[in-house]
Amino acid sequence: MLFKVRRCLISPAIFTSRLLFKEKWRNIGVASKKGDVFHCSTSSADGPLVGVRVLDLSRILAGPYCTMILGDLGADIIKVEKPGYGQSGPYVKRSGYDIIAAGLGGLMHITGPPDGEPCKVGVAMTDLATGLYAYGSILAAYIHRQKTGRGQHIQCNLLSTQVASLVNIASNYLNADMDAKRYGTAHESIVPYQAFKTSDGYLIVGAGNRKHFEIIAKLLGISSLSKDPRYLDNQKRVANREPLLKMMSDIFLTKTTKQWMKIFDGSGIPYGPINNMKETFSDPQVIHNGMIQEMQHPTAGTIRVPGPAVKFTGSPTVFPTPPPTLGQHTDCVLHDLLGYSHAQVDELRQRGIVQ
Repeated sequence: MLFKVRRCLISPAIFTSRLLFKEKWRNIGVASKKGDVFHCSTSSADGPLVGVRVLDLSRILAGPYCTMILGDLGADIIKVEKPGYGQSGPYVKRSGYDIIAAGLGGLMHITGPPDGEPCKVGVAMTDLATGLYAYGSILAAYIHRQKTGRGQHIQCNLLSTQVASLVNIASNYLNADMDAKRYGTAHESIVPYQAFKTSDGYLIVGAGNRKHFEIIAKLLGISSLSKDPRYLDNQKRVANREPLLKMMSDIFLTKTTKQWMKIFDGSGIPYGPINNMKETFSDPQVIHNGMIQEMQHPTAGTIRVPGPAVKFTGSPTVFPTPPPTLGQHTDCVLHDLLGYSHAQVDELRQRGIVQ
């Protein structure tokens, strides 16, 4: 187990959007260099949750991701690692991991190419969604406590999050007994709405209504298609998706992604490329949104991490601190927050409970 306090949590042995180091720490505390002085409140920023202290007993990704967001908003996070499928039920003793919940909860069944094997999503979306559910639930419970003076226990687990996140796919099955299948980048009930291969990459295009389809057909040089009885509305386009998509795919192959981007610019049509990481973090909108943040790490030097997704007009998100080094906050938590004497902390170290 590990004690750690920081405004922007990064848990060890876990991949989060701010995790740079994967390390498995076994002890409750981790040692600090002699003579270092640590402060439990790492900044005086005026984030919306400044003054709120969170005890985090979670591990892996969902819980740490939740408290990372709370830390971004100014809360002080005390991290104590310990294992979790739900608090009750037949699977209560099973270990819960994102890919297991994604398979058990139906996500992998609907993810991947139509004729291929089930695929996992590129990042641990079930973990991340659980963290977001927990984040919202914690804030709701906090507001409830402010109103009533009563706290409450919140249960969040990967499987429930995944099942709840099936949304329209779940509704189709529960109300019409329609099982889902894999469509790759395409959409089950909207056509066209997918990635098309260009001469050097991919372009994603979506026609959310008839007007959109008319514009797309014009931009592709096949305006007559919008008057074809087979494609007059979305329902007909879904029924006749194969010939329509084959025709569109052949046309998209004739130009580069950049050329198609220029053609679609200003058209009002939802479109965009499939970027690699370099293209993602050099995208002008990503840069404008401040999604790359730099910070100084005591041993690694300058590190860069993705910034928080949400901005506030009246209370700025707190600039994140770097991942703590081994033992950086042990004294802070045990002495400053919990009131242990220096002698007691030393005894814990001598007994091997903390380093």
